[in-house]
Amino acid sequence: MKKFVLAAAVAAAFATHIVHADEAAPAAAVPENTLSFNVAAISDYRYRGISQTRLQPALQGGADYVNNPTGLYAGAWASTITWIKDAGGDGSVELDLYAGKRGQLSAEVSYDVGVLTYVYASNALPVSANTTEVYGQLGYGPAYLKYSHAVTNLFGFADSKNSGYVDLGANLDAGDGYTINLHAGRQDVRHNDAASYTDWKLGVSKDFGVLTGALALIGTNANESAYTSAANGKFLGKNAVQLTVSKVF
Repeated sequence: MKKFVLAAAVAAAFATHIVHADEAAPAAAVPENTLSFNVAAISDYRYRGISQTRLQPALQGGADYVNNPTGLYAGAWASTITWIKDAGGDGSVELDLYAGKRGQLSAEVSYDVGVLTYVYASNALPVSANTTEVYGQLGYGPAYLKYSHAVTNLFGFADSKNSGYVDLGANLDAGDGYTINLHAGRQDVRHNDAASYTDWKLGVSKDFGVLTGALALIGTNANESAYTSAANGKFLGKNAVQLTVSKVF
């Protein structure tokens, strides 16, 4: 799952320092195709506010390809998880596969549309955890509004096709390599009202050159009966501080 914390950390890693025109070196030509890789260690893998790792750390990494003239992109991302086994299934890795197109509608307004499949190989749950969503996003400056729509059942919930998630946020440049990360979201799980909830996050990320660090406070109003770990009885949507260290290369 492409998580907001990781996305914010990646954005911070690419932050640039503005200099006066007479001091700047000539701009390098943008390559037609770009391939990048990312790795991260995170204190608690939260997706849409819910812990995927029983409130424990995770290792993550991925690769992204972009065709810059067209804005077409594709990628893969993976993370260690525990929730599949905690739910009685099998598997300890989540693999996300995605493709889409991004660009500008105007100088101020950006867009991003695509499809994302979450793969939990051999999860063996009564309702497969494998999930596919289509998404669309509009951005204005540092702010964005995104909607994701499930075209399959959602993460193992029965009869949950056509569930939706609304994501509103902003990544604000605070100077000196710091970025303020703001997010609020609403997950609607179709035909599973007890599993629907709202989540939020307030965080800050910093580009240290070699690595990027991010610290965030995350919380939800999720129903404990729907999101309590069967393994240790802990509520997976509780308020928590999350620390991420990442690298893009």
